[in-house]
Amino acid sequence: MANNTLHRYLFENLSVRGELVQLDETYQQIISSKEYPVAVQNLLGELLVATTLLTATLKFEGSITLQLQGDGPVSLVVINGDHDQKVRGVARWDGDIADDATVHDMMGKGHLVITISPKEGERYQGVVGLEGDNLAQCLEAYFERSEQLRTRLWFRLGEFEGKPHAAGMLLQVMPDGTGTENDFDHLEQLTDTVKNEELFGLSANDVLYRLYNQETVQLFEPQAVEFFCGCSRERSGAAIVTVSRSEIDDMIKHDGKVSLHCDYCGTSYDFDSVDVAQLFEEATKDSNTLH
Repeated sequence: MANNTLHRYLFENLSVRGELVQLDETYQQIISSKEYPVAVQNLLGELLVATTLLTATLKFEGSITLQLQGDGPVSLVVINGDHDQKVRGVARWDGDIADDATVHDMMGKGHLVITISPKEGERYQGVVGLEGDNLAQCLEAYFERSEQLRTRLWFRLGEFEGKPHAAGMLLQVMPDGTGTENDFDHLEQLTDTVKNEELFGLSANDVLYRLYNQETVQLFEPQAVEFFCGCSRERSGAAIVTVSRSEIDDMIKHDGKVSLHCDYCGTSYDFDSVDVAQLFEEATKDSNTLH
């Protein structure tokens, strides 16, 4: 079965659209960069599913970033995804987090920042209070307010065949205005019956058939979702030469090297005194060339 995929679908006789995303390896790569508590892993998974579903609604090339900020033991959870469904994410926390901690337990007084960044055009940012019992309800309220489109989200996190899985679904009234509340209510009730093991273990076709076999559903070509971190040794080197040489030399005297760690993928890039001397020499040459 093709996992790490996003599927879009339409109900041909009802003015409602849907999305289904199933993630295993992509989710596993994001949560493997640190030893996240179980509840933080789940929150990262929910935000990952949400970002993927929202990115699918983009009508342009660009990216969406969903960022939870709060004053609780978890200060930050962020997932970024683009129109090619390349995603990455990270969370920061302090202290022990109970396995069954809710988003409110973890974030305390917090909010969700949604940033939409088109490659061309102006960036848009919306801030949503953490109202409702869970992240899905916060996002549903956002759609209701910002786009006046009735939207329902389902997030499912758990273990399947011994590995962490994340999956989710979205239903949304089409903006053409022809959908009825009854149509949406009917589909919402059907989707509520989806089981974790169905979302984790069945193909999208099978899931949709089990849920909506009385409806005519048009399923579009799937889109692959993959973890992507843009860090590199070259980028790390470029960051080092933006710091004063004396500061870098002090670090090397103290630690024997300068080490840059990527929070997104867990990779560390180490530079010793020879590496640093070469970096600054090349930066000086480049600067002289420009002048």
